[in-house]
Amino acid sequence: MATIHIDETRPLGRIAPEIYGHFSEHLGRCIYEGIFVKPDSGIPNVNGMRTDVVEALKEIRVPVLRWPGGCFADEYHWKDGVGPLESRKRMVNTHWGGVVEDNSFGTHEFFELCRQLGCKTYVNGNVGSGTVQEMSEWVEYMTFDGVSPMAEMRARNGHREPWKVDYFGVGNENWGCGGNMTPTYYANLYRRYQTYVRHYDHAAPIQKICGGPNADDVKWTKKVLKTCFAHPQPEDAHGFMDGLSLHYYVFPGGWQNKGSATVFTEEEWYTTIQKALYMEELINLHGGVMDKYDPEKKIGLIVDEWGVWHEVEPGTNPGFLYQQNTMRDALVAAVTLNIFNNHCDRVKMACIAQMVNVLQSVLLTEGPRMIKTPTWHVFHMYRDHQGAQALTVTAEDVGTAGGEAMPAVQVSASKAEDGVITVTAANLSMTESQTVRLALTARKPEKASGTLLAGEAHLHNTFDEPEAVKEQTLAVTLTENGAEFTLPPCGVASVRLA
Repeated sequence: MATIHIDETRPLGRIAPEIYGHFSEHLGRCIYEGIFVKPDSGIPNVNGMRTDVVEALKEIRVPVLRWPGGCFADEYHWKDGVGPLESRKRMVNTHWGGVVEDNSFGTHEFFELCRQLGCKTYVNGNVGSGTVQEMSEWVEYMTFDGVSPMAEMRARNGHREPWKVDYFGVGNENWGCGGNMTPTYYANLYRRYQTYVRHYDHAAPIQKICGGPNADDVKWTKKVLKTCFAHPQPEDAHGFMDGLSLHYYVFPGGWQNKGSATVFTEEEWYTTIQKALYMEELINLHGGVMDKYDPEKKIGLIVDEWGVWHEVEPGTNPGFLYQQNTMRDALVAAVTLNIFNNHCDRVKMACIAQMVNVLQSVLLTEGPRMIKTPTWHVFHMYRDHQGAQALTVTAEDVGTAGGEAMPAVQVSASKAEDGVITVTAANLSMTESQTVRLALTARKPEKASGTLLAGEAHLHNTFDEPEAVKEQTLAVTLTENGAEFTLPPCGVASVRLA
């Protein structure tokens, strides 16, 4: 029996809702067909945004949305995506599939989507192929409330009032598709470009995100921070840099042979889960470097691209990155979110890649039809962690899964303002059930309820069987100082103690 001790007297900090964020790029069918449809599509929509998709995303309380990329961000020129549709410039999306991008989804459409979702906005600027002036004018266009050329252009294009930009990314993957830069070169560009991301609304300043490392590239982190905080050092480090990004994808079979999303062996299951657990080591690795420059942890680690990257589904465009989503992907999501919860003192935002029809998406669409993936259900089950206080958890007798490779059960816990404790647990074994006992250190719960997501490892939802994987009620028994339940193999549980 695995015993999980939950210490209410040792909170780890507030779990920023933005940890449960999402990423939408102009890639494949994420934006077009997935989120945004044409008026004559026959698909119910509000101002072009699919009603079914918006409602499903509101169910999981999407807190923040990152756009327009990704690699696309550093070839995106924002003026091509504003104004009358017929006059918007058409371009070739050279990164993703070589298809024509008509720019019918641009700045106004993005803010409309966020309005419908009720979420914060995370805009990624173009450093790779853009200019300081272009970035500065975009910020002015979006946020300036007054008389200026860009504010007047925004009004002519149909939006008199300014929008709120919550986060602004100064470039994306500038070590790779964003310009193949050295860390020192990028860091100097960051110092320059961020200067012109003006806080026009001083009551609600934009949080600036610096382009961080790829996976375990700690040399990038060290050199970027050393250059960014070199003499002359910024007077207000917190306003100069509010976050440092980190990108990490789980490639089950490696970059060259990622493997199928739906056809995999037991060995590949454990390899995938082990790679997901590596996220914790990455947070500690880069967080240790950040501690040197930011010991008070005011600068957040922003994991704004994460998830499983499989080979595309047979017969689909290789540049569209469309893949299925099984219980294995659900376990990766559960493990990753538990890690973020347990490191909420440093991780302040994360964005799963991507929202719809791309990589580890929470939704898949096919014409007018839409299905919720197992990953969607994990986000739905974890939604009560948002804004709660993470609690210290220690495990006893949890056993191992996959030989000695990993613990059999992995957990996070939080306490909401109303006192309710949410515990989320993942059974990392592909074949063995686990009895889990939750033990509270401070009080005895009076009520317990639970939700379970479980099924054979390869199980996934399809358009013919959209509910092959779905949440069900979990039987939870109250004990003297906590609760007890059985967690099936490949299972994810959310337990609420009141």
